[in-house]
Amino acid sequence: MTSVLVVDDNDDDAVLIGHALGRAGLQVQVTREETSGGVARALAAGPVDVVICDYNLPTVRAEDVLAQVREHDPDLPFVLVSGQVGEEVAADLMRAGARDFVLKDRLTRLAPAVQRELEEARDRRAHRRSERALRLLAEHAPDVIFRFRLRPEPAMEYVSSAVEPITGHAPEEFYADPALIFRLVEPDDRPLLERSWRSASPGALTVRWRRRTGDPAWVEQRANAVTGPDGRPLAIEGILRDITERVRMEEQLRQAERLDSLGRLAGGIAHDFNNILAVISGYAAMLSEELGPDHQLHTDAQAIEQAAARGSGLTRQLLIFSGLEPSRPEPLDLNAVATDMQRLLKRTLGDDIELTTKLSLDVPPISMDRNKLEQVVLNAGANARAAMPSGGRLTLSTSVDRGSGQVCLSIADTGCGMEPEVAARAFEPFFTTKGRGKGTGLGLATAYGVVTDAGGTISLDSAPGEGTTLTLCLPPAERAAGPSTLVRRPASGGTVLVVEDEDGVRDIVCRILRRAGYEVRAAPDPATALEMCRDGGLEMDALVTDIIMPGMSGTQLAAELRRTRPDLPVLFMSGYTSGPAPGGQELPADAPLLHKPFQTDHLLSALQRVLH
Repeated sequence: MTSVLVVDDNDDDAVLIGHALGRAGLQVQVTREETSGGVARALAAGPVDVVICDYNLPTVRAEDVLAQVREHDPDLPFVLVSGQVGEEVAADLMRAGARDFVLKDRLTRLAPAVQRELEEARDRRAHRRSERALRLLAEHAPDVIFRFRLRPEPAMEYVSSAVEPITGHAPEEFYADPALIFRLVEPDDRPLLERSWRSASPGALTVRWRRRTGDPAWVEQRANAVTGPDGRPLAIEGILRDITERVRMEEQLRQAERLDSLGRLAGGIAHDFNNILAVISGYAAMLSEELGPDHQLHTDAQAIEQAAARGSGLTRQLLIFSGLEPSRPEPLDLNAVATDMQRLLKRTLGDDIELTTKLSLDVPPISMDRNKLEQVVLNAGANARAAMPSGGRLTLSTSVDRGSGQVCLSIADTGCGMEPEVAARAFEPFFTTKGRGKGTGLGLATAYGVVTDAGGTISLDSAPGEGTTLTLCLPPAERAAGPSTLVRRPASGGTVLVVEDEDGVRDIVCRILRRAGYEVRAAPDPATALEMCRDGGLEMDALVTDIIMPGMSGTQLAAELRRTRPDLPVLFMSGYTSGPAPGGQELPADAPLLHKPFQTDHLLSALQRVLH
C-alpha cells in the first residue's frame, strides 16, 4: 500500500488523483491536507511515500510545502500538480527539489511519474544507506581513506578521521589547507609523492612523513587515479597506512639477523681463540711464578696474563650476547655474590672510587648462572669507572620488591649521568658513549640478554649530573641456596690422562698438573687415548678432556671409558660449548666444565672437585 499525501484545497481533486493512481494499478491510501500545519502533522504521523501538491493554494505556498518536505526527508518524492502554472515557476520548483510537474487535465501522466519517483526514491535511499555505511566504515578504519582533487583547483574532498592520530592534524585542517598533505612529507620524499599523484597509475608508494609532534612516520600509499576525458588525472583516491611500527620491526629483524650472523661467527672462532688464549695465559702464569715478584720481567708476564684475561672476557661477552654461551643456573645468595664481587670491582674501579654495599637481610636466593651474573656486575662497574673519571662512589644494594616478590640488585654510581636520549639507547647493541676504540657497546646489551633469559627485568635510571642506577630484578629461586665452599685438598700424586687436540693447550695443562704433583699421561685425540687404555694398559685416577675434537667428542670418550670404569672422575674443558658436541651428544648439565682460557688455580681446583 502506497501512502499518498495530497496537498490541495479541493476534495474532488484529491479523489481524482486517487482514482488516476488506482486505475494504473497502484494500491494507494490518500490523505489530503491544505495547510502547513496539516502537512507537518501528516509527515510526522507517517509514513508518507509521495507528496502530490497543487500550486494554487489559498493558505500556503507550494514553495513552502516543498521546503517542509525536503527538511523532513530529502528523498521523499514531491510531484507538483496544478491546473495552470507558468513555465518559469515550474522550473524554479524543479530546481528547488520538486521531482515532476503534471497538469490536472493530463492526470494520465501522474501514475507513471509517481511510479518512477517511488523507484528512484528507493534507489536514492539505498544509495544513502550505502554511503553512510561506507563512511562509517571509513571513519572507523585504522587506515586513512582519502580523495584529493587535482584540478581545476587542488582540494582535499574527503579524508577519514584516522588521519588525526597518524599526523596530529584534524581532517578539517586538510580541507582548509590542500597543501598540508604535501608539507607533511619529508622534503627528500616529496617529489616521489608529487610524481605519483600526477601519474595515471599512482600505485603503491612508501614515503616518510613528519607528525605534528616532529616524530617521523613511515606511510604506505595505495591509490588510484580518477582520469578525465583527456586521460589526465582529475583526482586521487586511495588509502594511507601508518607502517612505522612495521618498519621498526623489520629493522629489528634485520638487526637480529645481523646479530645472528655475528653470533655464528663468534661461535665459530671462540673455541680456537680461547685455545690460543689458554696457551698464552698458562705460559704467562708459569713464567710469572718462575721469575718471582722481584724480577724485572715479572710485571711483563703479569701484563700478558691480564691481556689474555681481557681477550677471554671479550670472547665470553660476545657469546653471552649472541645467546651462544649456555646458561648453568644455580641457587645463588645475591648478598654473597655482591660481597664476593667487591674484590674484583675494586680492581676495576681503582683507588679513587669508593665502593660501598647496602645489603638487605631478608633477600631470598635466586636461580641464575653465577658467571653471567658476575659478568653483568663487572660490565656495570666498567661503565661506572668511565662515568667517574675524577672519582666518586659506587654502591651495590640488594632488596626485595614487595609488590612482585622479585629480588633486586641495584648498582648506582655518582658519575656524570646520561641525557634522556642517550639513556633510551643504552641497551642497544654496539651503542657506546666511550668514544671510538674505547668500548664495545656490548656491556648493557649483554646484561639485558642475561637478565631477561633468567626471567628477570633490567632498568636504567639516569640524569645528567645525577649519576646512573642499573637495577636488576630477578625471580626468587624455588629452593634456598646452600653454602658454596670449596675444600682445597693437596694433590694426591694420582695419575691423570689429558686428552686435547691442541698441542699448546695440551702441553700447558700437562705442565701445570705435573708441577702440582700429578703423574700425567697425554693423548692428542680420543682414538689414541682409547688405545692407551685398551686392556687395562693405563690405570688413571681422572680424565681431563676437551669436548670438541675431531672424530669423537670428549663426552663420547668419557662414556666409552666409563664402560669399564663407571666411577671414573672426568673434568671437561672447552672454549665453546653452545650446542651438541660431534656425534650429537650434549654435555650433561651437572658435568664439571672448565672454560678456556683458565688460570692455574682454576684448573687445579676443578680437578680437586672431581677427585674428591
